[in-house]
Amino acid sequence: MNTLRLAVRCLFATALLGWLAVYPTVGAETDLSAGSPRKSPDWLRRAVVYEIFPRDFSPAGDLPSVTARLDELKDLGVDILALMPIHPLGEKAKKGTLGSPYCVRDFYGVNPAYGTTNDLKQLVAEAHRRGLKVTLDIVAGHTSWDSVLMAHPEFYRKDASGRINPPNPDWTDVAELNYGNPELRQYMIEMMKYWVRDFGVDGFRCDLAYTVPVDFWEAARAELEKLNPQIIIIADAGARPALLSKAFDMDYSGNLYTTLNQVIGSVSPATLVQDSWEHTQQQFPKGTLHLRYTDHHNETRAVARYGLDGALAAQALILTLDGVPLFYNGMEAGDATESADPALFEKMPVFWHSGGRPPLRDIYRDLIKLRQQHAALVNDDVVWLPNTAPEEVITFLRRDANEEFLVLINLSSRRVAASVTVPEAGGFEPVKIAGRAAPVDIVLPDFHLGGYGWFIYHRTVPK
Repeated sequence: MNTLRLAVRCLFATALLGWLAVYPTVGAETDLSAGSPRKSPDWLRRAVVYEIFPRDFSPAGDLPSVTARLDELKDLGVDILALMPIHPLGEKAKKGTLGSPYCVRDFYGVNPAYGTTNDLKQLVAEAHRRGLKVTLDIVAGHTSWDSVLMAHPEFYRKDASGRINPPNPDWTDVAELNYGNPELRQYMIEMMKYWVRDFGVDGFRCDLAYTVPVDFWEAARAELEKLNPQIIIIADAGARPALLSKAFDMDYSGNLYTTLNQVIGSVSPATLVQDSWEHTQQQFPKGTLHLRYTDHHNETRAVARYGLDGALAAQALILTLDGVPLFYNGMEAGDATESADPALFEKMPVFWHSGGRPPLRDIYRDLIKLRQQHAALVNDDVVWLPNTAPEEVITFLRRDANEEFLVLINLSSRRVAASVTVPEAGGFEPVKIAGRAAPVDIVLPDFHLGGYGWFIYHRTVPK
């Protein structure tokens, strides 16, 4: 292994340790990389997820305001609307002015600031009418300190002195639940069934899924599939193959997210992206689905971390790589409003009409359409290609028996002229993307890219 590659591996290990600090391992997990993931619905592999924080999605901050924008979301091309928690929030020990949506007082209720149960039913019905699916965010590991479940202190984990504690010392606004109690397990399963049966929701994102025993999730799935065999269950977790063996359809690709922060932040070379991807391939069985993201409610907005051009390049990667892409709350408008702390505890609405932005909605719409119209972009086949600017540029093929896509992405702010090693470079034509200039004076395998520049090429495979 040469010196550069060794340095990259060391940097990758550093990035991975940082990611594991966010998603700490709970106990040892058996290596399941040679096994098989559960069979998820075929349509899910082609889907695009859009996460919505109702409080900040509009000035009103309610569910009817989400319903009012369904046509825009459908036009963008998304398939799944992932609502962040919609339940009433706790007041006791809450953080900030309004409190975190993950500090739930009643799992059976709808936050009155968001509207009524009828508003939620209307949102789900209107989404379904447009061919969209809706998932709820379930916070199964903890509750607020004034939760209705506090009437059952046996539902909570206690220390040696009999005191209820938060699951993490920093999470002072929540109390940890005890899944050693069978009555709690049944309560939580019945609650999830309620939202599927009475509201028609299509599934759940399970917050901090790794903090709850896997066998609970497997039991919950078995019950939910009796109501909806096509139920979607997404694990807010990473690097835990056991979760995806029976219980979950996909997890979060936190490893890749951390890697992009390292690379676009100029801490690590672009080769780290391939290393990260290959590391995940080694961890999980072939065919495992991962939710790919660059923007998220727990993180500073991508346009703030990467700049507009960097954020666009990163999302172009997400939309051309394998896995399921995620958009977050106004991302298509280039919203740079605060996210994570303090935004989780206050009201900071999306600014939908930011000036000085490229036509992000048009660009993302075309990229989503491209992905959904071509099977080569939604299968598992990613072929990483060497290039002569490995510090800055990633190059890869997406392909099937009928066609090939060549993707070139500069993850640095520097202009780059390079060459890619691609078998028989002839026949590739640039893909037209709305709002993006076509490549000029490029004759593959040679290419040049501006800072955070990217191009996608396509060719048909001869029969």
